Amino acid sequence: MDSAPPPPRPASRAPRAALLLAVPSLLLLVLVSAEWQPLLTLDGDVARTTHRWAVEHRGATDVARVLTDWVWDPWTMRALCTVVILWLAGQRAWWLALWLAGTCLAASIVQQGMKAAVGRDRPRWPDPVDSAHYASFPSGHAMTAAVACGLLLWLARLYGLGATVRRAGLAVAVVSVVGVGLTRVWLGVHWASDVVAGWLLGALTVTVAIALYERYAPAPRRPVLDEPAGTRA
Repeated sequence: MDSAPPPPRPASRAPRAALLLAVPSLLLLVLVSAEWQPLLTLDGDVARTTHRWAVEHRGATDVARVLTDWVWDPWTMRALCTVVILWLAGQRAWWLALWLAGTCLAASIVQQGMKAAVGRDRPRWPDPVDSAHYASFPSGHAMTAAVACGLLLWLARLYGLGATVRRAGLAVAVVSVVGVGLTRVWLGVHWASDVVAGWLLGALTVTVAIALYERYAPAPRRPVLDEPAGTRA
């Protein structure tokens, strides 16, 4: 007897979320590229205030430097995703492993391409507390953290991890994504709008990736941890 057909996939909310994120992302890109004066003034006011605080509070600045250079560094986030990719490959979840690796690679390409295209200068100070290279827009730290945390949270939900674990993961993700953005502004290596752009573009990358996976990945697309490895997507 023929097996019952798989249930229809529920309508995805990812495309709508991607559209909602694309609008402010594009708007911010246009405003920065056009050097819209009100935005530049706001960026300058925020940068001067936070730089003054960073110079005055060296202890907090040292903590911010450790967090941004080690805990929330883009290479730390990529290493975390690499561990998950290898775990997925070990579970023979080939589609998910390729999807996660491809999304991380695409995010890096978009980030570096946009930096080169916009070519925005970083803040400059006579008494800098930190330094950074390459163009300023968007913040690579903020975007990479948003991409890595967003993808891993979605995978945790896909694999049906417990509510307690997912809540803890969400809390860590929020602290990491917000925290790394704040450290970049505090250390005077990014304008506030660079960080906001990184958050928006990171979230946009995640929602587009989820929409593509839900649209094109073969069923079953919702593995659970206690299934045999061969039954996972």
